[in-house]
Amino acid sequence: MPEEKPEATAENPPAPPAGEEVPSGEKPDDKGGAGAESTSEEDALPDWARKELAKVRGEAAGYRTRLRDAETKLSGAKTPEEVEAALADVKAKNAELEHSLVVATVARKFDLPEALAGRLRGATSEELEADAKALQSLLTPVPPPALGGGLDPSDEDDGEMDPRKLARRTRRF
Repeated sequence: MPEEKPEATAENPPAPPAGEEVPSGEKPDDKGGAGAESTSEEDALPDWARKELAKVRGEAAGYRTRLRDAETKLSGAKTPEEVEAALADVKAKNAELEHSLVVATVARKFDLPEALAGRLRGATSEELEADAKALQSLLTPVPPPALGGGLDPSDEDDGEMDPRKLARRTRRF
């Protein structure tokens, strides 16, 4: 029969794998080596990816702090009315955050700058996408009709290469 191990909790951290020693003063769940590896991997990323990663981490930190604030409000509520009011406040903030997340996703999908992402209007993602398409059509430059530049090679070419004609056309020094 397999041996059952107790679940890891804050009071009962997981034991290190056999053969590994935990340095004194360091918890077994600390990521001593993993943090250094991820930093070197992040340094290998291009600038735009590092900026995007920092932005996403900042958003996640904001979500965590708002969750802690909501938990504090709900734990401090004494009466059912206070609980309902705090719950309504949390739901309103959650709806606002979900909408801002959808707006940011649509803006990235259509390559809109952040300055225009705030101007997207709509309640659903379909409405936001329609508005983003309209904005994108105004931002997208129209390419010039001919990008070839120079002469059309078929103007003087009769399909045959005559070395004498070519020699006559070349400039002598």
